[in-house]
Amino acid sequence: MTALAKSKNGRAYIRPENPVRPRDAASLVILRQRKGVCEVLMGKRASRHRFMPNIFVFPGGRVDVADRGADLVADLAKPVAAKLETKWSPRMARALAVAAVRETFEETGLVIGERQNNSLRPNLAGLDYVARAITPPDSPMRFHARFFSIDVKETSGQVRDSDELQNLQWFSLDDALAMDLVDVTEFVLTEVKRRQEGWRPPGVPLFSYRNGRAVIKYES
Repeated sequence: MTALAKSKNGRAYIRPENPVRPRDAASLVILRQRKGVCEVLMGKRASRHRFMPNIFVFPGGRVDVADRGADLVADLAKPVAAKLETKWSPRMARALAVAAVRETFEETGLVIGERQNNSLRPNLAGLDYVARAITPPDSPMRFHARFFSIDVKETSGQVRDSDELQNLQWFSLDDALAMDLVDVTEFVLTEVKRRQEGWRPPGVPLFSYRNGRAVIKYES
């Protein structure tokens, strides 16, 4: 049996009887300091996307099989790897970080590592692990997203729009939070802003849903 439900934008969809298994995904929060203000790079997802069209998000996407065996310039810093490896194998932890860097290159043109023709050797040393989130069980498309952050100084190249992300811009954290965002993006931006203000979280936050309500849990 299926049930009719509505997404956040009010469009109806058929809710599956058995929840869809979330796909592994990763996103990258790219930060810079400009005149004493912390800014974040965000772009608008293309209108053709089934998942969150016309919404401002961070660069990111699904983990590919090739991400698990990517040739690296440098691996994750040990403290960052340790946070990831409490939940996943070293190979999977590395693949998540590689996916964030690769997707950023494909969607924004920014290089984190070494560019070789149209491919990339990722440098993971400057990444931090910020949070993870799982989309609701009744969503017709589900992702288990891990969010990393990096300073723009660790990147090279020029920001340019792509087929995936358009209208790429730098926003102050306050301006970004004032936009019409999905709840997960708002949650990650809030986490980043609090850290920029000196707050130290008790663990890595997980944003998920229980009985239709958003739940935040800090995992040590």
